Amino acid sequence: MDMDELFKEYRGWKKDMGLLEFEFSRFEGVPYDAVIQSLCLSQPQEERVQTGGTSDRTGRAALIYRQVKEQLDDEWFDYLVEKYKNLKEEKEFFEYALGQLSGRLPEVMQDMLVKEMTWRELAEKYNVSETMIAKYRRKAMAEMKELYLMREKTACCYLLD
Repeated sequence: MDMDELFKEYRGWKKDMGLLEFEFSRFEGVPYDAVIQSLCLSQPQEERVQTGGTSDRTGRAALIYRQVKEQLDDEWFDYLVEKYKNLKEEKEFFEYALGQLSGRLPEVMQDMLVKEMTWRELAEKYNVSETMIAKYRRKAMAEMKELYLMREKTACCYLLD
């Protein structure tokens, strides 16, 4: 597991969760045009003779349209909920792992990743050099890698039992 990549992804998780929260707040479902396109209603091209009484085609089309729209809305909403849950779980574990670091690493990494402070700001706040901030970061990455490996090991044990 590449911890450097994970540190970069954390910022993306926060943005993605914000976007999903916005989507939930104004969820209207699948646009009507998309439903109509998915139904692909078309007229037969050949000639045809009507043999029965009044056609109920419009009513059936409306019912089908409503069913398809509801199904698409449910699928879209379920997708958004699942994506949000996964992002939230990853973000929460990441923040938990940050809190489990040793020494002053939790505060330094919290400021670096959550508050997005620059290395210069961190060096000034903690009264150390930027080189020391880099060492803190490497040590935090090593400790977090161990926590993620423990998490994976637990999941593997569960799946194998």
